[in-house]
Order: sequence, then structure tokens, then C-alpha cells
Amino acid sequence: MMTNTINFNPTTSAISAGVLLSLSACGGNSSITDNGDKQAASNNPNNATMAGAPANAPLVAISETEAARFLAQAGLEITRAQIVKVQNLGYSAWLDEQMAMPPSMSRWDWLVSKGMNDISLRNSQAGFDACAWRKLINSPDTLRQRVSLALSEILVISINGLVNGGGWKAFAAAHYLDLLEANCFGNYRDLLEKVSTSTAMSLYLTFRGNTKFNPTTGALPDENYARELMQLFSIGLLQLHQDGSVVLQNGIPSETYTLDDITGLARVFTGWDFDLSSSNLSTPDYHRRPLKQIPAKHESGASSFLGQTIPAGLSGEAALSMSLDIIFAHPNVAPFISRQLIQRLVTSNPSPAYVARVSAVFSANSAGIKGDLKAVIKAILLDEEARTPANLSKTDFGKVREPMIRFLNWARSFNANSASDTWRIGDTSDAGTKLGQSPLRSPSVFNFFRPGYVPPNSAIANANLVAPEMQIVSESSVVGYINFMQSAVSGARNVGDLRADYSALLSLADKPQALVAELNLLLAANQIDSNNTNSIVNAIASMPIKNERDRNQRIYAALTLVLAAPEFIVLK
Repeated sequence: MMTNTINFNPTTSAISAGVLLSLSACGGNSSITDNGDKQAASNNPNNATMAGAPANAPLVAISETEAARFLAQAGLEITRAQIVKVQNLGYSAWLDEQMAMPPSMSRWDWLVSKGMNDISLRNSQAGFDACAWRKLINSPDTLRQRVSLALSEILVISINGLVNGGGWKAFAAAHYLDLLEANCFGNYRDLLEKVSTSTAMSLYLTFRGNTKFNPTTGALPDENYARELMQLFSIGLLQLHQDGSVVLQNGIPSETYTLDDITGLARVFTGWDFDLSSSNLSTPDYHRRPLKQIPAKHESGASSFLGQTIPAGLSGEAALSMSLDIIFAHPNVAPFISRQLIQRLVTSNPSPAYVARVSAVFSANSAGIKGDLKAVIKAILLDEEARTPANLSKTDFGKVREPMIRFLNWARSFNANSASDTWRIGDTSDAGTKLGQSPLRSPSVFNFFRPGYVPPNSAIANANLVAPEMQIVSESSVVGYINFMQSAVSGARNVGDLRADYSALLSLADKPQALVAELNLLLAANQIDSNNTNSIVNAIASMPIKNERDRNQRIYAALTLVLAAPEFIVLK
């Protein structure tokens, strides 16, 4: 599989790593089977304390490997310090600590601090990619960043689609990410309202300036947001049981809404526009404020959808609030959103029982409140299906790590930093040369990939499984990812002045087996099998080791090969 020697250059390293990566990118393993329901574990994921034990001490000792696996699901990095913290606190208390951490400097404020609100930059996207990557890589609240990124792939906007907004796209997009971050541990109903009154969403799904029916011209309210609010952000297309399975009537799936429901709901999203009361379009400040209702443009007549009616004469604000209450009360919201969050954090194919358990928490937390995202995230990550090591051997468990997550896993695990605080990583959407993915740059409102995507003509399809992230995998993206990561690992110019800290690895460069073992833990939670680790060890051992440059070359090569290993690409 590996060449006898590795000279760390774009040609040989890409070929060597490509052999490994192609195993995970070919569309699935021939051994994939549908194993049905997962078995319950008895390892007490809630980590209750024993009598007489120190406060928050885990009832069952957590190994380094188990802690690393938990961090791979719950955060964006695995570090020695975080492993120890998980072992000392236990899973539940670690989550509590993360959720209680104060947010770091907002993306908006960072843009202002860098002078990106200068009028000359009004019509550019300058600074957005930098502020997005900076938070994802540098902010200490790893759980909040992971959940915010997951929500950005459910409640989707793209900076490229922010048109007709008076400019300041970078600030509109930055504030949208700040909004998701500020509410990712709050209530999903509140989040829906904040998203529905954000300037970014009003631009992306074109309801900014939406006006009521004009009998003279025949113009009707724009239906774009009404459709996607139901289809993608709340209830989905088909009626669901609480375990996420589709409701059938006479063997036919039942739809959740009709065209008439879209038309009725669209009437609610009329009359909304920028709040320019304390500023104008010459500054980006209006993007930080919720939309303002213009009564003359709002449809004041009755609006009916989902079997209920918004009465005539309500203000635009009241109509919006009532409509969101109707949507949020729909029984589909819990399984529809819960399943997608499980997919983003833990596994692409959660069992119906797993979805049902999380849906139950979504429907009612310990106080009986619906939509508590803090409780939902804990339920997902502490569930027996997420925590039991037995699932490591199941071919229907786990998920492909999306390219952004792989990059962030490397950057955060090795304390990558921009010495100049410029974070010039840029737009990494190009699949042939970069990651094929970049924060808030989805090609459509359907995200980079669909939650139900099935690779055609694959073992995954034959097993009736889904693999969402495989939708953005191609021959070009496989090679592009490897080459990009090879450059990033070695500190090449394509990531600005972003540099990782490998000081803790230098002493291991003379010991290939120890070096690869450390990387296996910190990147793959010890999931790379012995055949592949031995191949990587032998390749690293064949490289010269005469000076510090050689040691660094060994580290670069080992990192690149581990980042390309199938067991890293597939998170279990």
C-alpha cells in the first residue's frame, strides 16, 4: 500500500495518502449490512457519582480512547488536556461546563475591529471567511462551535445568496452565525423566530420587502421562505412517527403540507424589511437588528395553513408569532430536527429507538418544555447508542466526517493559530484544490448534502442506509482534500499564516510507532486499525532523521497519512 520511502512533496504524498483515502471514498464497503436495532449499553453515559466519590467523578472510569471518541462527536478537537478533563468530570459534567462557557468575541465585533465596516468594503465579502474560520479554530467553546456549525447546515443560508440587501454581505453573514451561536443552547422555537426576522435569511430566501396581494397587478406574496420554513427548518415533507419513520396510509407516505398551506403561510411573511430607524445603508448596523414590520405592506387578512387560521386584523408581529407557534406545535418538529442533529454529531443512520429517545427530550425536557436544545444536545451525546463501544464494530454506525470538520479537527487538535490575527484561509469551496466546502457557502438551501442522500449503485444503497456527506465526494474532491491538508499541515501559503504547534510531537519523531499512536488517538480516537497504522509506521520509519527539518517532515507525513486514513474519514 505504501511506498518504501516518502519524500514529502505534492506528488508522492498525495499518491500515498490517496491510496488510503480512496478506500473510504469509493461508495461504501462490501461488508455493509443492515444490523437493525442497536443493543443497549450498560456503561452509564450520564456518569452519576458513587457514594463517597469526589463531586462529578464518573461512576465508570473513562479510558483515553472513550474520552477521545466522545470529544470527536461533541467538539471539534481531541487534545490531551480535553481527554483528561473528560476523564475527571465525566461526559455529562463536561457538557455542562462547555454549555456554561461565555462566548468569545463575536464575528461581527472582530470585523469592526479590523476596519471591515469601512464604506469602501460595502459591496465586498471582505473579512467574512476570516471571521468564520477564526471562531471555529480559535474559540475555546468547542461544543458551542460544533453545534452552531451543525445548525448552520440545517437552517441554511449562503453568503453568496445575500442579494438585494444594500451590501455588507460579510456583516450579514457574520451576524447570522453569531445568532446561531447565541441561541444554539436555547429553545428551538425562539431560534426559529430569530432566524425568521434576521436580515440574512430575509435576503437569502427573498422575503425582505415581500408585500401583500396586489389586485391591480396580480402580484402575490413571495412563497420562498414559507416553503423552506416548513420543508427544511421545522416539519419536513412527510408525516413522521416520533422515531423518525414515515407515517403511511394505505402504504403511501402522508405529506405534511400542500401548496395551499405554503400560500397561506406566505401571507404572514409580508411587510418585513430592514430596520433603518437608527442608521442607513452606509453602515452595516441594520444587519444586526431584527427586521421591522411595515404595516402598509403586510397582508392583514386571515391566513390559513396546517389546518389552522391566523385571524384577520393581527399585526405582522403577532401573525408571525402565532404562525411559528402553529408550526412548532406540529409533532414532526421533534423527530425531524432531532434526527438531523444526530446525523451531524454522531451517526448517519441512527436507530429508530435512538431518534425516539431524543425526540422525547425535544418534545419535553425535565420541566416539560419543548425545544430545549441544551437538553437535546445532551440527550444525543449521552445516549447509549452514541456511547457504547459495541457500535465501533457495526458497519451501519457512524458517519463520514465532512471536509470542514476534518480540517478543524487537525487545526484545533494542534493549536493552529494566525500570528497576525488575519486568518486568511479564505473560501475553501473548490473541491479540486481545497475542501469542497466552506462555512456558510452552501450551494443551495438544501445544504452541501441532503440528510437522506444515498450513494447510487453502492453497498450503502443495497443496505438501505444513507451517507449524506458522500454527496460531495468525487475523485476530484478526494485528491483536492489530500493536497490541501498536506499544504495546511506543513504551513504552506494556501492557509495564510495559520500554523499548527507540533512541539509536543517533536520528541516522538524518532519513534514512528509512538508518533503514529499519538496521532491515532488525537485524530481518530484510536480507530485506525493495525494494518493501516503499521503501513504508516513503516513509511515514516523509512524517512531520514538527521536533523530537526527531517523530524518535521516525518510529522507532516504522518499527519497527512492519518488525516487520509479511512478510519479517520469515517467517524465512529
